[in-house]
Amino acid sequence: MARMKQQHRIEMREIGAAILLGPTLAQAMAISMIGDLNSLAYSREVESSADVTGSDICAAAGYNPWGLVWLFQEFQNADSEQLPQLLSDHPANGSRIQTLEQHFRDNPSVFSKFNPDSKSATPFSVPKDASSVQFGRPRDR
Repeated sequence: MARMKQQHRIEMREIGAAILLGPTLAQAMAISMIGDLNSLAYSREVESSADVTGSDICAAAGYNPWGLVWLFQEFQNADSEQLPQLLSDHPANGSRIQTLEQHFRDNPSVFSKFNPDSKSATPFSVPKDASSVQFGRPRDR
């Protein structure tokens, strides 16, 4: 919420400055949109950092961090109409994959022991009684 309030104040200043300097309303809106695009880049940077941190946590816990790459590959293959990265607050799936793969190459002492082949993954199995529990409580029948 604090970030949203800060962004709103920035937008109001941008629009106010644009109006004082004389551009049209369309130009003022364009200035605001440029500010929005800039803040999306910040969000993408934070998301990318979170991906790398997640891979480090997986590796430290003994889980194969390549699972994150496989997940983003699945997302990429499933989403044929993905927004251009410039307009998104998340990196494009391909960028996320490249960032993780580079991180793995840069840190072989941590990541070389994990198998990058998705066929090596242990299949996820859902317990038979999983449908009877919702949000930690027995589901009403």
